[in-house]
Amino acid sequence: MPADAFAERYAARIAGMTASEVRALFAVAARPDVISLAGGMPFVQALPSDEVLRVVSQVVAERATVALQYGAGSGQEGLKVRLTELMAEQGIEADPADVLVTVGAQQALDLVGKLFIDPGDPIAVEAPSYVGALSAFSVYEPRYLQVPLDEHGLRVDELEDALRGGARPSFLYVCPNFHNPAGVTLSTDRRHRLVEVCRSYGVPIVEDDPYGMLRFEGEPLPSLRSLDPGNVIYLGTLSKVFCPGIRIGWTLAPPEPTRQLVLLKEAADLCSSNLNMLVAETWLADRGRWTGTLASLVDVYRSRRDACLASLERHFPAGATWTRPGGGFYVWVTVPDADTKALLPAAVDRGVAYVPGTAFYPDGSGRDRLRLAFCYPPEDAIEEGVRRLGELLTELPAPSPAGSRTT
Repeated sequence: MPADAFAERYAARIAGMTASEVRALFAVAARPDVISLAGGMPFVQALPSDEVLRVVSQVVAERATVALQYGAGSGQEGLKVRLTELMAEQGIEADPADVLVTVGAQQALDLVGKLFIDPGDPIAVEAPSYVGALSAFSVYEPRYLQVPLDEHGLRVDELEDALRGGARPSFLYVCPNFHNPAGVTLSTDRRHRLVEVCRSYGVPIVEDDPYGMLRFEGEPLPSLRSLDPGNVIYLGTLSKVFCPGIRIGWTLAPPEPTRQLVLLKEAADLCSSNLNMLVAETWLADRGRWTGTLASLVDVYRSRRDACLASLERHFPAGATWTRPGGGFYVWVTVPDADTKALLPAAVDRGVAYVPGTAFYPDGSGRDRLRLAFCYPPEDAIEEGVRRLGELLTELPAPSPAGSRTT
């Protein structure tokens, strides 16, 4: 391959940028012989396509002069109202003026990084943490304070110890509901304690909630935003409750950070797509339609979660443990003494793909972990994919003794 003639002109930050391990797996996952338990792709086939087409046609027929034109930097006002109604379903009170519509929640993460991070600034993240957030933040060259998780979510005591010891992160990034990648949910007690600790030490919280409405069992827990609106920036997306292709995300923040985020977004793209925003607004205007579709999606994902957990019980070796998510897309597996990153090519050769745990830690740890996404393949493919992977893991040297198989 020829040398890059532009290399000497790149900004210094480019040297630290690498391709996401999840994105790099998409080409592999597209092979017909590979069962992908890697990427968290929503099962869009469950959407009523005729109804989606009707909504798109309605928007173009009735509002073409707006839909095909530039729009406001903060987003279409009608959509912002609908998004506040959506958040109200989760107990979040919101003023449409405090909502910024973004190109998916991924753009929201980038804007948050741009707003808060100067090179060398510390930020606090869960360990493990969503790889897309790490990619977005790393562009701005932070230092990471990694706060561990357990089966009840973020270890608030560990965060508090770090803050008491002098750590002063610019913000804390947290995914409290059906965590990506760990699948765990932050307990109610820890939610209350977390907002108290962060408020006491002046640490803003960035609450990322893509999966909160994909609950399979139990009652919803209070959002961090509802517990402390003045210190929490909430990020939402329609990718999981409608469709990812429409690229609608949003931020809900106090008025002044919202104003700054709007300026940063306008500098990046002027505005989001009016066509997409009006389609989303029209979709959400019919509550029966979107809640019915959401219920169908939850049924699909619950069944696939159950298939994944049952397959793990049948096919994974003794010593392996995994989480039991109450919603969302992911199961987080620990395989003692395995190197899941080094093992991935062999897994792909056997026709199954996953994401190694190293993708989810800023320091590259997590080699004995892996993420399985149960959202896209049907149950029989999940069973076969887990069987293939379990067979490969069983051939490894016997692991050290471990405790319970399910964490």
